[in-house]
Amino acid sequence: MSAKIIVSDVTKIYPGQGRPVVALDRVSLKVPEGEFVCIVGPSGCGKSTLLRILAGLVPCSSGTAAIAGGDRGKPLHSLVFQEYAIFPWKTVLQNVAFGLQMRGVARPEREATACEWIGRVGLSEFTDAYPRQLSGGMRQRVGIARAFANDPEVLLMDEPLGALDAQTRLILMDELLHLWEADRKTVVYVTHDIEEAILLGDRVVLMTARPGRLKAEFTVPFTRPRGIEVMGDPAFAGLSYQIWEALRDEAIAAMGPRA
Repeated sequence: MSAKIIVSDVTKIYPGQGRPVVALDRVSLKVPEGEFVCIVGPSGCGKSTLLRILAGLVPCSSGTAAIAGGDRGKPLHSLVFQEYAIFPWKTVLQNVAFGLQMRGVARPEREATACEWIGRVGLSEFTDAYPRQLSGGMRQRVGIARAFANDPEVLLMDEPLGALDAQTRLILMDELLHLWEADRKTVVYVTHDIEEAILLGDRVVLMTARPGRLKAEFTVPFTRPRGIEVMGDPAFAGLSYQIWEALRDEAIAAMGPRA
């Protein structure tokens, strides 16, 4: 498969008090078209910085990061944040249709598309509701529906389920699997959670403590379509432990010196 995303020797240095902070150090990564890649690493390792570089929100200090564009006349990427990044003054329908509106899609078409995706995330009864009337899990569904409704070539997801309780996370992971299965977009998904990465991803990429470098990669062996029942497979637990073994020293290093 051809590479949809190519990251070559990306370094990101932030100015700091006294000395610069190296967030990323010579990171290289290729993501084929249609692959769901999960990036796992300790806090502060540069996972989110890498995602923002791919989204064009943050420039890299050196190296290159590129998403190969198609000719569909549709967005190259959409970014889903951990925070509920939806407009509080807009209804669920207006939020989900926002990207389509910005692209100039006619109102009947954008509302029909938005309603379809609102239904897919189970919020049809809340089409006219405002974010303040929704739970945290429901607000995050709105953000996910908006990203899919805009039909980007690549989805960049920055811990979209990280702020949710365990039960809601499991439900949304299962929903996300089904949503992705429909058209298998290229996804780069940042998470702290190893089990979440294994459940969702085709490949898990492990990063070191700051400065972030790529330490290891793990191919997820479970076939698709896939559901949360795979978490009961002994091989799932085995892979989870294998990744944790590779991550443990990095997590300790990220905590800093201990007494």
